[in-house]
Amino acid sequence: MLDKVNSMELTHLILDVIADRMGVNTIMLDMQSVSLMADFFIISSGESERQIQAIIKEIKLQVKKKLKVLPLLIEGEDSSGWMLIDYGGVVVHIFSPAMREYYQLERLWSDASVVVKMQ
Repeated sequence: MLDKVNSMELTHLILDVIADRMGVNTIMLDMQSVSLMADFFIISSGESERQIQAIIKEIKLQVKKKLKVLPLLIEGEDSSGWMLIDYGGVVVHIFSPAMREYYQLERLWSDASVVVKMQ
């Protein structure tokens, strides 16, 4: 798992990429007090399969290029309306609006503190 400094640098880079690729309703949850699986969840939505794929592709590219970090796991397909990138301490969820409403991760993890919220 990444150390705290690297986790924060990673989260900032990922949030910047999501903003650049026009992800919507982005939040970052501090999971440290509610789960052992990750320090932070970043949850965002893309308006189309193409946008979801572009966000995921650019996150992987920029994190590898700037931080020399590869994902531990990538799950889902853009056509499914949900993709996940697991960097150990930071887990990124990119949803279509419909799948985000269906899974309701913010409600599931409502005990986690919201660190960042971007419309």
